[in-house]
Amino acid sequence: MSTSPFASLPARIVVALIAIPAILWVILQGGYWFFAFVAVLSSLALWEFYGLTAAKGAYPLKALGIGAGLLLNGSFLYERAHLQLFELFASVGVEPSMFSQLQFQLVVILVFLCLVLLGELFRTKGSPIVNAGATVSGVLFIALFFGTLIGIRELFPYGFPVHKFRHLMASQGDERALIDHWGGMTVAAIIVSLWVCDTAAYFFGLAFGRHRLFERVSPKKSWEGAVAGFLGAVLTFVAAQQLVLPYVSTVHAVVLGCLIGSAGQLGDLVESRFKRDAGVKDSSALIPGHGGVYDRFDSVVFVAPIAYLYIDFIILS
Repeated sequence: MSTSPFASLPARIVVALIAIPAILWVILQGGYWFFAFVAVLSSLALWEFYGLTAAKGAYPLKALGIGAGLLLNGSFLYERAHLQLFELFASVGVEPSMFSQLQFQLVVILVFLCLVLLGELFRTKGSPIVNAGATVSGVLFIALFFGTLIGIRELFPYGFPVHKFRHLMASQGDERALIDHWGGMTVAAIIVSLWVCDTAAYFFGLAFGRHRLFERVSPKKSWEGAVAGFLGAVLTFVAAQQLVLPYVSTVHAVVLGCLIGSAGQLGDLVESRFKRDAGVKDSSALIPGHGGVYDRFDSVVFVAPIAYLYIDFIILS
């Protein structure tokens, strides 16, 4: 007996009504609140990814991977922590020498890779090549990519080129508060654009989908739904630019919307490929009506690093 596509809709709506305001609140708060939120999501999604690899016979070093993932997440908060530690030591007359953010990330990755290789040297479970590949790919693909979401949020209080946008801040009051507000709104606009993309693709695809998008990976997705999702993402981000993101030009807003609308759906297809290979429907059953954390945030994982690079190197450059 086939299951109605709307069978899980009530549970999805209830979860969304609770989760959406909480997620938007923590995004706007930023700082350690947002780090904690992303770190929890990243760790849960990584655990689920390791579960998918286990279904294919891998034995990833889960504790080591999650620990390294948390350090990589934290590395995107490095400038904030660096400044606060520097001020603390300076208050007692000490000037500490500390890593840069990039140096810290490189140290974490290199030490992690060495520990994975040494760990597999002494293990007897499964294939060392498969185990190491699963452990490392999860940290780089899930944790590092999730961390760039923190990176986007932290670009504003600790990396925003004030001189480039000072003309937009005239008579706006506290510049620091305004910039931090733009940071929260930027992340919120990305997340909301992805939600609109997913929703438009799902419902438009159900109603009008005739041509399969990538049947081998996800039989239910259609080109009609994909186009609707893409347009929904572009229009949503452009609307956000007009309403709350004056530092972003209309051209940049359109480009970011296109990146979100395309990369977000590619991220969903990538996870679908992983699940189909593992022979499971969802990465877990943690979120009622939505599956697992990786199921719910697979688009975010793929979009975050692309948006981070575009905002940092193009818009704020």
